[in-house]
Amino acid sequence: MIRNTFFTSLLSALLMVSPLAADEAEVLFATHCAVCHGDDRLGGLGPALIPEALRRLKGDRLHAVIAEGRDATQMPAFGEQLTADEIETLAAFIHTPLPEIPVWDAAKITDTLAVNEDYIPPARPLHDADPLNIFVVVETGDHHISILDGDRFEVMARLPTPLAVHGGPKFSPDGRFVFVMSRDGWVQKVDLWSMQEVARIRAGINSRNIAMSADGKWLAVANYLPMTLTILSTEDLSVAEVKDVIGKNGEPSRVSAVYQAPPRESFILALKDIPEVWEIFYGENPPFYGFVHDHRDEGPLGYDEPFPVRVIKVPDILDDFFFSQDYEYLMGASRETDGGQVIDMVIGQKIADLELPGMPHLGSGITWDRGGTTVMATPHLREGVLSVIDMESWETVEKVTTKGPGFFLRSHENSPYFWSDVFFGPNRDLMHVIDKESLEIVKTLRPVPGKTFAHVEFDRTGDHALVSLWEHDGAVLVYDAKTLEEVKRLPMRKPSGKYNVFNKITFSAGTSH
Repeated sequence: MIRNTFFTSLLSALLMVSPLAADEAEVLFATHCAVCHGDDRLGGLGPALIPEALRRLKGDRLHAVIAEGRDATQMPAFGEQLTADEIETLAAFIHTPLPEIPVWDAAKITDTLAVNEDYIPPARPLHDADPLNIFVVVETGDHHISILDGDRFEVMARLPTPLAVHGGPKFSPDGRFVFVMSRDGWVQKVDLWSMQEVARIRAGINSRNIAMSADGKWLAVANYLPMTLTILSTEDLSVAEVKDVIGKNGEPSRVSAVYQAPPRESFILALKDIPEVWEIFYGENPPFYGFVHDHRDEGPLGYDEPFPVRVIKVPDILDDFFFSQDYEYLMGASRETDGGQVIDMVIGQKIADLELPGMPHLGSGITWDRGGTTVMATPHLREGVLSVIDMESWETVEKVTTKGPGFFLRSHENSPYFWSDVFFGPNRDLMHVIDKESLEIVKTLRPVPGKTFAHVEFDRTGDHALVSLWEHDGAVLVYDAKTLEEVKRLPMRKPSGKYNVFNKITFSAGTSH
């Protein structure tokens, strides 16, 4: 907690209240917010709570989040614990600028590099599991990952991670290394052959997710704070570039997410604050679109410059993406509004609107072939419905009614079903299994009444589906994907996600990328 005379005076002036009330605001923050958002307000389990990170959350909207919580997050409601005046005081405190925001440039990032001196790269895997059928299970209950044999369903190793791992881990193209990222910007590299940590580095102060380049050379880190994209070398986690994210109008933006587009040899950025999509090329011969440019200038960027940027202007802010399997089309939506857009990545133009009510979660979408047509399905965070969209006409072909809003969809090329959780609301203990052709719910699982049941991942063959009992004293439940019967249960500490090496490195249509 920052406590000094200057800060208290500044806060009092901004709030137009007495220093005693300013002290009360700090106490409220320390009591109700600091455990998730950090004593310094720079983030931890939750995002940073400073004006720079809350640009679209002001006034009554911020008051409502404090009082009522926030959809699709772990933000609880404080309306019954705090009075209206206390919420007002806390909101003003959160929107008070810090006396100083830390600089987090390449030099600062490099200073945080921590290498495991005991790590010796093995010449071959030091276990007898299929290296491509390993699962990495993120356990947020006590900040660990478990490395799971995907054939015997046995835990081979359990390693500590940085606080609050966020976003899916990413695997090197050969499946040997996995990279995990925490909400406070730490990136950890783990060797799955030896099941040892290799090194870690803090690439941002408050970060969202990571993406791996198709050639395995680069790791991109999306940052809320500072408003940058950090690009690391996967070999030694050295900093290749820290790219400021500033729109053509000069306005900086938080990066909501970064994705890799393998056929395009690029990273694609979803931006939280400006109506632009950025494509950053890492290949040796980036395509020329006529408007590849340096974000600091209007002129073209020479290809002798590293990581050239292409900016695509879009009608509205898009901060949640899904891509066609060939990465020619981007489906985008905003967490703040309903509906969506389709962007043709070749011409850099919007070509269609999407009917997406109820706050879609495109990042958890999946695709499959249905009657000779590729369709995409996405859950919604505010409605108990799944939208199924024809990826040629971009029309909604079906809305599947569920028992409540969901967060994750998963399937496998060898399975006739896709699985949908009911993550939010009173039916969070349910999991729907849905036929890909008829779109009928064939079974609803409820293994532990009253406990959150979510996030499915298949093994490499599609024979088994692993599901999280998303509780502190939780478990990973293994199901036979054909009979839909439980075959094994592995105790875990709030297993938030499971990630299969083969499905991820082959970009299975049934899982997120």
